[in-house]
Amino acid sequence: MYAPERHQAILDAARDAGRVEVAALADLLDVTPETIRRDLTVLERRGVLRRVHGGAIPVERLGAELAVPERQEVAAAEKNRIARAALAELPDGGTLLLDAGTTTARLAELLPADRELVVVTHALPIAQVVAQQVAHRSNLTLHLVGGTVRGRTLAAVGVWAERALAEVFADVCFLGTNALTVEHGLTTPDLAEAAVKRRLISSARRTVVLADHTKFGRDDFAHVADLEALDTVITDSATDPDILGDVEAAGPRVVRA
Repeated sequence: MYAPERHQAILDAARDAGRVEVAALADLLDVTPETIRRDLTVLERRGVLRRVHGGAIPVERLGAELAVPERQEVAAAEKNRIARAALAELPDGGTLLLDAGTTTARLAELLPADRELVVVTHALPIAQVVAQQVAHRSNLTLHLVGGTVRGRTLAAVGVWAERALAEVFADVCFLGTNALTVEHGLTTPDLAEAAVKRRLISSARRTVVLADHTKFGRDDFAHVADLEALDTVITDSATDPDILGDVEAAGPRVVRA
């Protein structure tokens, strides 16, 4: 087994069990404990695990809010599938609100060239992706919402952002989330981000949440919205079917990519 394959196996095991131990991983992967310790150091530097005595814990269990480059490494293949599935939710022509997030950024990369679309976003990485397309395609119009930019997410928040979003109404909002449970709906670590997300929901005819399996079954600090405020949730096939059944019973349609 090559190192990248071993790293993925360790990460998968940590997410499945909530914690991994060095000795057990060494036996499972037939390598020395020293090799596992080096692997855990690599994964910690990537921002997907946190070392603890004798092993490691996935960052999702710690409630850590990762920066954009670190989040791009988490569930990357699943996010790509979710973004492709989200294309079916695009209008034939109209206006989109794109929330900050690595999965919504993947959707931005896939926007089709066969229809007129107006894109509104408060996220600098997404604006950059769409702006590069606007430079070569006439079917896209980009509106960038301003405000105070958070370093963790590179998203504009605050009164300016909320005021600008209150002045528009879109066909569909594609929303990201840090955490999702049936009991508490969507939550995120930051109050200002939560306020902007609520404004995005209220400024769109439909809201589609893009959330990979690592977001389900846990809560963060700031409440965004209850599940009945959502129209659709798109996730990947690794998400617990029982949780998805409860989510769908609470209101939104569920799509598994």
